[in-house]
Amino acid sequence: MSPAKQAAEEHATAPTAAGARLQQMRRRVRLGHLGVWAAVAAGPVALAVAVATPATVVRAAPATKPTTVKTTVSANPSGYATVFLDAWLRSRAGAESTAQARLAQSMAPDVDLPELSDAQPEPESVVAVRSAQQTGTAWSVTVAAQYADGSVRYFAVPVVADAGGASFTVFGAPGVVAGPARAQEAPSPYTVTVPTDSEVSSAAGEFLAAYLAGAGEIDRYLAPGVRLPPVSPAPYQTVTIQQILAADQEAATEAVPAEGTRVRVMAQVEARDSSGRWPLAYELTLKARSGRWEVAALESGTAQAGGARS
Repeated sequence: MSPAKQAAEEHATAPTAAGARLQQMRRRVRLGHLGVWAAVAAGPVALAVAVATPATVVRAAPATKPTTVKTTVSANPSGYATVFLDAWLRSRAGAESTAQARLAQSMAPDVDLPELSDAQPEPESVVAVRSAQQTGTAWSVTVAAQYADGSVRYFAVPVVADAGGASFTVFGAPGVVAGPARAQEAPSPYTVTVPTDSEVSSAAGEFLAAYLAGAGEIDRYLAPGVRLPPVSPAPYQTVTIQQILAADQEAATEAVPAEGTRVRVMAQVEARDSSGRWPLAYELTLKARSGRWEVAALESGTAQAGGARS
């Protein structure tokens, strides 16, 4: 055989260096697959050893107790006592099938209905005027019943509430009691008389005319940041200042004081509509800005955005 032919045959049969490396890699892959399947057959522990890959351990955060939110339920049973007494006063023994009698008995199962003649008048209106908590769940509610002739009769209604204040029961018959005593008036803070032709009187009068009678845009009389919608629809045709009393001496001056000065006034007005004259009163807080008074608050209990109250 010639040397050239012999060399060609050796080249065809002998693996090259690159081919040898490729074969080694294939053998390793096959062995790795065999190891994994063997580990799967042996169980989870053997599988973990065979794979032998580092794992990141994530520790669970310690369990925390949920926050308990306590909801306070108002247990004042004034409304419940009012509904009961209204139904009870309109009920009669012997007529238990009427709607009012059934309502009264459902709210107070152990309370007898009154035995009344047909001439007994029914109340025009019934309203709670006072409530007192006697024990943890027992209340006494004083309810006023007003009749067509103008007379008023007061009843004490005993009511029991559950621990959460979600349900009530009248547990005893109502009792007629004296009405609440008249409270002594507190001294008024408005002791300074303001002239009716002053800047304060003019500002208060124009504002209330816009607020109650729709006389112009109300926003032009309000301090910056104060939002106060007018009464709508306007209930009166005209509004006239009768007297201005102030709690601050600055309100009685002729000129508008320094920027940002605040004064509190009581404006007594006369409002008129198609039915006649209405004497009304409003507490206002005025603030000086740019040489004029502007309304910063209308005091009647409910805070409005920007500082006004309505």
